[in-house]
Amino acid sequence: MVSHTSRHDTASLLALALPPLRTAVVAMERALAAPAPPPPPDDVAPSVIRGDAGVGALKEELGAGFLQSLARGLDVLCAFGAVRGPVRLTELARLAGLPRATARRALITLRHLGYAREDAGDFQLLPRVLELGHARLSGLSLAEIAGPHLAELVGRVHESASVAVLDGSDIRYVARVASSRIMHIDITVGTRLPAYATSMGRVLLAALTEEERAPLLAGVTPEAFTSRTVVAPEALAETVAETARRGYGWVEQELEEGLRSLAAPVTDGRGRVVAAVNVALHAGRCPAEQSLAVLLPHVLETAARISADLAAVGRWSPVPLA
Repeated sequence: MVSHTSRHDTASLLALALPPLRTAVVAMERALAAPAPPPPPDDVAPSVIRGDAGVGALKEELGAGFLQSLARGLDVLCAFGAVRGPVRLTELARLAGLPRATARRALITLRHLGYAREDAGDFQLLPRVLELGHARLSGLSLAEIAGPHLAELVGRVHESASVAVLDGSDIRYVARVASSRIMHIDITVGTRLPAYATSMGRVLLAALTEEERAPLLAGVTPEAFTSRTVVAPEALAETVAETARRGYGWVEQELEEGLRSLAAPVTDGRGRVVAAVNVALHAGRCPAEQSLAVLLPHVLETAARISADLAAVGRWSPVPLA
């Protein structure tokens, strides 16, 4: 704490500043001593540490276009994320799945570039690693994280895909990529739809506790958009419960005649469902069973990839969901 001499002499500055400074130091030390956040579960986030065998396979597959030394260096850099504080070369090599000599060469490079330091055989990352995309990634929103994955999903299934969050008793679209078909559903980011009649809404409702879900559904008067819309309170509650049991949402022409939708949950780094991703298509293109068999693996995979990226970014800074 700094003050101009016209405002305080030594005694008054000590009296004013020393107590809050000491309190702040204690808080900082506690934060620094707290355990590191756990890495995302293996079943949510794919491992970023491939190991030498995986790198070799990629090199063989991609040839001269694949920089094996760069991949190994990144594996060593990622290995630091599994530990807290200084770490020995042998442990880093084990975590990266690399020979000790290979890991050593990568660490020498990182040290000379200012990304790591060595002290009596212990290695530690330096703040300069934050240059490697942290500033950009820390500002990403859910829509920005999900966008590339939605585009890839649409490219594979040739149907429109979206991500939505729960907003009261509605869902609100936060990201969307439309298919290139001539006929597609005209939905834009910001569109709100009733959660009870949508596949994403049912996924998000299913993720709530019974104490959270019951009053929310009780405050809604369901409207029959089509003859198939589930509106009876008991039937709707069972439909949401079934969605929770099977792990995905399915709506067959309940919101609009001819509209079929399939959704899966998107989770954050703590495993909490914070959004849902879906594919919507015309029900007349193929039987429901065929749509489910073809689309479900793609939708689940996309949800897992968005969840993994959300967890990775969320470890360091909150991700805006809307």
